[in-house]
Amino acid sequence: MEKIENIKKQKSLSEILSKRKAKYIIGTILLSGIGIALPRIFHILQGSSAGQVFLPMHFAILIAALTFGTTSSLVVAGISVIFSYLLTGMPSQERLPYMLIELLIYGVLLSIFNKKYNSYISLIGTIILGRILYAGILFAAVNVFNFSSYGISVIESIKIGVPGIIIQLICIPFITKEMNKRLKLKND
Repeated sequence: MEKIENIKKQKSLSEILSKRKAKYIIGTILLSGIGIALPRIFHILQGSSAGQVFLPMHFAILIAALTFGTTSSLVVAGISVIFSYLLTGMPSQERLPYMLIELLIYGVLLSIFNKKYNSYISLIGTIILGRILYAGILFAAVNVFNFSSYGISVIESIKIGVPGIIIQLICIPFITKEMNKRLKLKND
């Protein structure tokens, strides 16, 4: 009898784990699609500068980090940036490596912060520290390795992106709280 109980528990545990893994995989794929589609929608509705103002690609990565964790956010960042470039030509070829690095930084930082702090504190810390790290990488790329700066400064991108940052701070914690509740997930 005890052996049957153990087999039932093991089967139940494996079903739970496989359902959880399926949620992570499907969620990562869907967020990758959102990371590709959302910037395109903003560009169609608001013009070519909408990406810099509203930061639509950031949303999918930030949601992935808070909902599914580091690995998911890194996959979403990579797929979103690379496939967006291949399908739409945006970000530009000069901006592509910097955008990829920026989004990877955000995914890692937010996943790490979210293990210790609530989503609001984690998001604020990520936005601040992420921009500082991004500025350091941009500085090193231009001044140490003589790469092109593609004509952007971090200060200018922060000024332009304030509407997107505000929307992120308002929407992302709410969206991820609802997703975690409905999917019965915890960030790991």
